[in-house]
Amino acid sequence: MKKIKKIFNRNKIKHVLLGMHFTDGLLYKFVIYLLLISFSFIYLYPLFFMVINSLKNIDDLIDPGVNWIPTTLYFDNYNRAFQVLVLPKAFFSSVWYVLKVSVLTTFTCAVVGYGFARFRFPLKKLFFILMLVTFILPPQVTMVSNILIFRKLGMMSNESSILLPAFLGQGFNAAIYILIFHQFFRTVPKVLDESAQLDGASAFRVFRSISLPLAKPAIIIVFLFSFVWTWNETFVTGLYAGGTITLPLKLMAFADSYATIFPPGTPGAELNEAIKLAGNVLTILPLLVLYFIFQKWFTESIDRTGITGE
Repeated sequence: MKKIKKIFNRNKIKHVLLGMHFTDGLLYKFVIYLLLISFSFIYLYPLFFMVINSLKNIDDLIDPGVNWIPTTLYFDNYNRAFQVLVLPKAFFSSVWYVLKVSVLTTFTCAVVGYGFARFRFPLKKLFFILMLVTFILPPQVTMVSNILIFRKLGMMSNESSILLPAFLGQGFNAAIYILIFHQFFRTVPKVLDESAQLDGASAFRVFRSISLPLAKPAIIIVFLFSFVWTWNETFVTGLYAGGTITLPLKLMAFADSYATIFPPGTPGAELNEAIKLAGNVLTILPLLVLYFIFQKWFTESIDRTGITGE
């Protein structure tokens, strides 16, 4: 009886630790959660550091004993960053600019991706490869030629230098968006297109009424990616569009703008790291809000883009 109980207890412990198929055991879950927490901390540490230090006053900044918990929450850093960034005006102008670019990019990439997925034409594979090569090439390679073209067209230093390429399928990272739509439209059964064509629908009608509504998951993914990448893009936007039309571009000129509003020598208004970090938090805050609002649709869209068709 004692041997039977020992064997039973061993099997019970083994079942709890390893489970029936190892993946449902306690040991496997412990390792998975440990890895998730570790990687989450690595990614979230800079965000925590930025938020906490942006709430410190000058005394806490220079005090080595104050690390994660400030002695007082100093919100005046955000007040000054708010003034320097001219936040309400800069926010709405940034959102309006990024929305225009993202909508144009999403629509155009959907059309191009549908064309590659559904139609046959000469040199199709060559054009598809050349399209993918545009994603590999860094913007610095085509910088000089683009500047010359935009100057001849009179589009330099204004939004049209960004909007026109987006409308023609050459916006920020457009190649990867076209690839997403291409892969998605390939999963849509062709019998749907054929049945609509038998009823007299044109190719554009099939795309607009059948394929595009089915592509909502891909549209959401591409739109969100385009919005985030366009928002964070500073090199291309600053080079071609010029000025400070987005919050990240205003953040790059934060020190100069701060010196204009708060001249050097103003008592208690010296620029410090906490104020800079407050500006960083205000700049990324719209993206965080966007993520928390659309995370449900985003994750569902990623799952749905994996379905297969005929």
